[in-house]
Amino acid sequence: MAATEELVAEVERSYEERTRELADPEVLADRGRYAAAARAHAELQPLYELACAWRAAQQAAAEAEAVLADEASDDELRALAEDELAAARRRLAELDAALRAALVTRDPNDARDVIVEIRAGTGGDEACIFAADLARMYTRYAEARGFEVEVLSASENEDGGYKEVILEVRGEGAYSRLKYEGGVHRVQRVPVTEAAGRIHTSTATVAVLPEAEEIEIDLQPGDLRVEIFRARGPGGQSVNTTDSAVRITHLPTGVTVSCQDEKSQLQNKERALRILRARLHELERARQEEERGAVRRSMVGSGERAQKIRTYNFPQNRVTDHRIGLTSHRLAEIMEGDLDELVEALAAEDRRKQLAAAGD
Repeated sequence: MAATEELVAEVERSYEERTRELADPEVLADRGRYAAAARAHAELQPLYELACAWRAAQQAAAEAEAVLADEASDDELRALAEDELAAARRRLAELDAALRAALVTRDPNDARDVIVEIRAGTGGDEACIFAADLARMYTRYAEARGFEVEVLSASENEDGGYKEVILEVRGEGAYSRLKYEGGVHRVQRVPVTEAAGRIHTSTATVAVLPEAEEIEIDLQPGDLRVEIFRARGPGGQSVNTTDSAVRITHLPTGVTVSCQDEKSQLQNKERALRILRARLHELERARQEEERGAVRRSMVGSGERAQKIRTYNFPQNRVTDHRIGLTSHRLAEIMEGDLDELVEALAAEDRRKQLAAAGD
C-alpha cells in the first residue's frame, strides 16, 4: 500500500505541475510551449482520475476502520462498517492494478505525429518496388484512420519504386498505431521483371520516429552545416534548374538529412529540419533507454534495422509477423492498408509482457 501511496502522490504532483504550467503567462504566450504543456496535461488526466478514485477509496476504508475501532459503535453500525471496509479494500485493489497497468502501457510518445522512413534493402529494383508498396500500405492505413500523410522526401528508381521515402503522418495517436512497424520487412514473390517466374526474396527497412517539437530539440545555428545544391531525379535528370535542394548536417552527432522534393529552398529546409529533429529525438530517447536499462522495445520487437519482423509471402497469400508468431492469409487486404489485425495483436502482446515484467 505504501508503494501505491507514493505512486498516487507522484501522479498528483505531476498533474498539479502541468496545471500550473498551463496557467503560466510565459507558457500562454508561447504557442509551442503551450501545445506541449496541454498535451502533457491531457495525457496525465486519466491517471489523475484513477489517483483521485484511489484517494476516495482510501478515505472510505479509513472511515470504516475508525468505526470498527470505536468501542462505542453498536452492532448494526459495526456490521455496516465491515461491509464498507470490504468494499473499499476491493476497490483499492482494483484501482491499484488499474494505475499500474495505465503506467505500464502509457507511452509518452503515443499521441505524437510520426515520421516513417522506408528504405529499399536487399533485392535491387524489386526491393525498391517493395519499399513503394509499403509506403502505399502505410498511407492507406493512415488515411483510413483519419490521419494526414505527407511525403517529406523521396528518392525514386527508374521502375517507379523508392530507394528511400520519408512520410510524415499527422493525427492524434499516429505514433501509437505505427510504432511497431520499425524493422526489416521481407517480401517473397515473383518480381515483375522476372521472366523465368522464379520467386525472389527482397527486403525493405522501416524506421518509425515520433516527431519532436522545436522546443524539445534545440537546434543551434552553430551546430548545423547547411548546404545548397541542385536537385536531381532518377537516372540523373535534373528536377529543376535552381539550387533548391538542401542538405543539413548536425555537427555534434553527424546526422545528415537531405530534401529536394520541393522547388522552394525554404520548404526543403523546413522539411529537412523536421526530419532532423525526429532523428535526434530518437537518438536521445535510445540513449536514455540504454542508461535506464530499459527493454521496452525488445518486448514486441526492438525496431532495429537488422531485425526481420515480418514476411509477406505472395504465392501463399500469407503475412507472418515473426515477433508474435501471428500468420494471416489476408495479404491483399493488408497491402491495401488493413493493418488493424496486426497492430492490435502487437499492442496486446506489448501490454501483456510489460504487465508481466511489472509483476516480477
